[in-house]
Amino acid sequence: MKKMLFLFNPRSGKEQIKSHLLRILDIFSKAGYDIHVHVTQCQLDARKTVEHLGKNVDVIVCSGGDGTLNETISGMLQLKKTPSLGYIPAGSTNDFASSLKISKNMEKAAREIVNGFPVPVDAGMFCGDRSFIYIAAFGAFTEVSYQTPQDRKNLLGHQAYMIESVKSLASIKPYHMRVEWDDHVLEEDFVFGMVTNTRSVGGFKGLVNQSVSLNDGVFEVLLIRMPKTPLDLSNIISYMFLVEEPNEYVYKFKASAIHFTSEESVDWVLDGEYGGARTEVTIENLRERIPFLLPYKM
Repeated sequence: MKKMLFLFNPRSGKEQIKSHLLRILDIFSKAGYDIHVHVTQCQLDARKTVEHLGKNVDVIVCSGGDGTLNETISGMLQLKKTPSLGYIPAGSTNDFASSLKISKNMEKAAREIVNGFPVPVDAGMFCGDRSFIYIAAFGAFTEVSYQTPQDRKNLLGHQAYMIESVKSLASIKPYHMRVEWDDHVLEEDFVFGMVTNTRSVGGFKGLVNQSVSLNDGVFEVLLIRMPKTPLDLSNIISYMFLVEEPNEYVYKFKASAIHFTSEESVDWVLDGEYGGARTEVTIENLRERIPFLLPYKM
C-alpha cells in the first residue's frame, strides 16, 4: 500500500478545510493510500514534520497557503529521496497554485493529486539555508502585498490598496545594492526587487510574464531603481500593475544564480513569509527539484 503524509494548516483561508477534510481523506483512501495526517500547530511545524516523516512515504500532500507550501518544500529539500508532492490550496492568495493551474476546489484538487502526473518544478535556494518555491523579494511593494491584513485588501481591492500605499515618494525607502549575475554587474538605489518562478505575484498575473517556464532552471528578475519625481513613480506603478510600457527605472532579466550586496540590512520576503534581514544574499535555482502531482504534463 502506498504511503502518504498529509499535512494541513487548519487556519488557512478562513479555516475552509474543515468542511472538506473528510471527503478529501475519503478520496485518498479510495485511491489506495495509507495516510498519516498531521495538523500543523505552529510556524515551521510543517517543515520539521516533513524532515522527520517524509523519508518513509511515497507522496506528501500539504494544504494551506503559500507559507505552508514553502515550509513543506523546505522540509522536502532536506530528504535524500524526494517524494512526489500534492498541493491543495487553502490560503487567500495561492500564487503558486495559480501558476500551476491547480484547482481552487479542494476536493477537485485532491482528485487531481491521486490521478496526477509527477512534474518536476524548479525551487530556489536562499543564502544556502532557506528555500522558496516561487518568489524572493525586497522593498516597497513586498510589505504592502504580503503584510497587509486581508480584510483591508478586500475593503479597497488588493490592487487599489497597493497603489494607494506607494503613491508618494515619501513612502518609499531606497536601498543601495550591488547586483551580480553571470557576467553582469548593476549598482543602483533600488526600491523594489523580486526573483521569481511564477505566473502570479500577490494575486496579480500582470506583474510577471505569463509564458514563463517553471522548470527551465532560470529565474525571472525584476528590479526597480529609485524614482526622481512623482511622475516617475506614477509611471512605475502603471508599468507594474496596469500596462507594460518601456520604463527607464525598471530592469528585467533572467538568471540561474544572482548575488545581492547592500550597505545596510534589507528585509526579504520568501513566498509571502518573512525571510530575514541581510546585507548579502545569494539566490540559486534548483532545477526540477520538486515533483508536483499535476493533472497534466508540462
